Amino acid sequence: MNSMITRAIQWLDKIPHSLIAFVGRFSIAAVFWKSGQTKIEGLAIDLVDGTFQLGLPRLADSTIPLFKSEYALPLLSPALAAHLAAVAEHVFPVLILFGLATRFSALALLGMTITIQLFVYPAAYPTHGTWAAVLLYLMARGPGKLSIDHLIARRYAH
Repeated sequence: MNSMITRAIQWLDKIPHSLIAFVGRFSIAAVFWKSGQTKIEGLAIDLVDGTFQLGLPRLADSTIPLFKSEYALPLLSPALAAHLAAVAEHVFPVLILFGLATRFSALALLGMTITIQLFVYPAAYPTHGTWAAVLLYLMARGPGKLSIDHLIARRYAH
């Protein structure tokens, strides 16, 4: 029995970091991208359901009122917070998805996650903990071989 458990653990140890990182990158990028898409109009892209509406993005009419009421943050005006969140939820997920500046993009989204946890939805700690775990993994281990960061590192390692 003990050798069976040992073999199973050895088999699981062979799961490549690049696979874990890619799944983590795709998943966390989707979470933030889909949230960002609720804040804007004029640009709609969803690779999974096939939505493609290309246009100049702008804040949706409901976004600033949402930041005045439900998402009210200390120290930031609702308009500034809405714009910053909409930009962050589009730029950083794209960078993470392609694996470019992954560790720094993950750090930025971790900061956003902590802000959401502390000031917006404190009861959602199970969800935010999952996001934080993925982001911390990407920060600590990097994006893996299926990334632009890896290509850049290989190019300049020689």
